[in-house]
Amino acid sequence: MSTHEESTAALRRREIRLSRGDAELTLLPGAGGRIGSLRIAGTELLRQGAGYGSFPMAPWCGRTAQGRFLNGGVHHQLPLNSPPHAMHGPVHDAAWRTARADGASAVLVHDLAEPWPYPGRVTQVFELGEDALTLTLAVETTGDSFPAQAGWHPWFLRRTDGGAYGGGGPVELDFAPAWQEERGEDHIPTGRRTEPRPGPWDDCFGMPDGVDVTLTWPGRLELRVTSAAEWVVVYDEQEEAVCVEPQSGPPNGLNTAPRLVTPIDPLEVTTTWRWRALG
Repeated sequence: MSTHEESTAALRRREIRLSRGDAELTLLPGAGGRIGSLRIAGTELLRQGAGYGSFPMAPWCGRTAQGRFLNGGVHHQLPLNSPPHAMHGPVHDAAWRTARADGASAVLVHDLAEPWPYPGRVTQVFELGEDALTLTLAVETTGDSFPAQAGWHPWFLRRTDGGAYGGGGPVELDFAPAWQEERGEDHIPTGRRTEPRPGPWDDCFGMPDGVDVTLTWPGRLELRVTSAAEWVVVYDEQEEAVCVEPQSGPPNGLNTAPRLVTPIDPLEVTTTWRWRALG
């Protein structure tokens, strides 16, 4: 292994540990600025392993159709990392810088570069409380204006093991969306809104009063995901985990619901995960 490869591997292994009360949070700045672990009283809530935990999505969320988007009169082509689409934005597997980390809070920063065609910066803020975790994502431009999205992709364990809240049955989801985005055969929303349908899901839902989804591990723990964002993707097709993804726009939103980031108007979105013991 070359010296560069060794230093890159070491960077990806570097961890930041935050704690408050019986809550413990592990951040991985070198592995996409993701949350590697969230433990409550010793019980892990996130699926472990490369690509899991909880990662940020920016400057787009989910799939961008064929990796193409338009900014004014300029067409752009993004790499197709999930052919035939561009998936989740480039920051979820990039290295982030640690701007601050102290006990129960941290700030991570990533400067946008190729393959994203515009200069800019993404900032993450983590604030851990005794019964809640608040996450903030901000996208700003350092040059021309561009359309953007931001959100999170947590992999919550379907079943927990160990600690005070381990064991027992699978997690249950409870939410009341106003509509479901009809998903085409290519997994891109068709633009038609339907009544919410039973799962399993790999689908986007509209919650115009803000995202509000409760995950319950029966008799053990309840975790409520809230955000002023109006869109949430729910993915529960895997046996090991379920994903509840608050985001600022729907999949392919760079094309269908663009939110322009300008030098005086950055994009900022926040989510809170609040938990309580049951029984």
